[in-house]
Amino acid sequence: MNVKNKIRQTSITVKNTEANEAAEPNRHRQILRRLIVSGVLSFICIMVIWYTLPFTNLSVGSLIEYATLISLLLFLLILILRYFGLLILAYLWLNNYTFSKKTPYTPFVSVIVPVYNEGVLLKDAILSLLALDYNNYEIIIINDGSTDNTYDVAKTLVGYQDGVYGRVKVSLISKPNGGKARALNAGISYSKAEIVLCMDGDSQLSKDTIRLAAQHFIDPKIGAVAGNVKVLNRKKLYTDLQALEYIEGLNMARAAQSFLKLVNIIPGPIGLFRKRAIEEVGYYSSDTFAEDADLTLKILSKGWKVYYEPNAIALTEAPVKLQQLLKQRYRWTRGILQAIRKHKKLLYNPTINFGDTFILWTMFYESLIWPAMNIFANFFFIFVALVYGYTSLIFFWWVFLALLDLASALYCVAVEDEELRLVPYALIYRIYFVFAIDICKAMSTVEEFLGFEMNWGKLDRLGSGGS
Repeated sequence: MNVKNKIRQTSITVKNTEANEAAEPNRHRQILRRLIVSGVLSFICIMVIWYTLPFTNLSVGSLIEYATLISLLLFLLILILRYFGLLILAYLWLNNYTFSKKTPYTPFVSVIVPVYNEGVLLKDAILSLLALDYNNYEIIIINDGSTDNTYDVAKTLVGYQDGVYGRVKVSLISKPNGGKARALNAGISYSKAEIVLCMDGDSQLSKDTIRLAAQHFIDPKIGAVAGNVKVLNRKKLYTDLQALEYIEGLNMARAAQSFLKLVNIIPGPIGLFRKRAIEEVGYYSSDTFAEDADLTLKILSKGWKVYYEPNAIALTEAPVKLQQLLKQRYRWTRGILQAIRKHKKLLYNPTINFGDTFILWTMFYESLIWPAMNIFANFFFIFVALVYGYTSLIFFWWVFLALLDLASALYCVAVEDEELRLVPYALIYRIYFVFAIDICKAMSTVEEFLGFEMNWGKLDRLGSGGS
């Protein structure tokens, strides 16, 4: 199955720039209507809870019961403020992105592809890179001590290959295994380009990725541009839930941060950097398990801005089984905590860089505070409902959260022209999926602070595309 078919399978539509410009006013009106719909649905959720609580026969007869109701209202208030804060900032960014003038800018770009045991998917990944709609780039493969057939596959691709605009140089660097950060550093050091694109060896990029992302570097303050990661292997429960999570949980937050040009994590599968910014901060570091978050924070701390390009798309395989998913999130959580700890001086000294301090506090909240709140709220309200007979409270609470997630999912799917079939997953997204992830985050946090050892681990790649 070739790359173009895979991209069509996941219903990803990357429109021509001229067509986008002609359709901008109409698209703006459509997005505005969708935002209004989301707002109305959320308002209805609030009204449902407000008017149904008095009819649930709740009697505030004890301090615990009173504390439960107050806690529930506070929890919901924080949740609503968080949702609408992200929605508003994301919409403001979308408005700016849609109407901003697109100035063509085509600097020389080095595409850095670090690979470790990616023989199954490497050829498809490189073929997708040769199909990029850009006329000024090269590809550098870094074989990080692979033990499978990765080196043999990569060797067959070395040289000048046929691309959309002519011949594209493909280089290969083979080194002993040292981790992704060192592999990327080797490629960046080898590159002579102004802009470097760092990706994962198993990722496949949409054809307009470089052209659309590179144009943001015409602003000399932009140090990096984050791309849009989408799940390739869909049509399974956990991969579909992750597809929704990437759209609603990650991309909406990334869009909101991009309004301030303070995106906090450039995703590993797709990120473009000004090489000078990477050199200024000392390249990638190997002292955390979240080298992407660490590098982004270092770039922000030096005063560079980080933007988000939604049409720079990387397709990647997501974990299919729950055990694989939790293992991945365990590593992500510990890596982010390590990055926060590494840059902790920014938490209490905003004079260093206020924007970086703000972003670090949001990461601290999302990584430590919010998961603990969510776990506590779930167990506490279920306990009180069962002990004090508030069984109807569980139902109305679930209805409220489900409708809120449905509204957000509908908005995010509309904005990204994604698959509408993902929206119903919002009914179990928070109650099951997010709750399981938050428990994993809590365990990861405990083990990180206790200093338990961990290793990278690796997701087995199937090379199955959408099947």
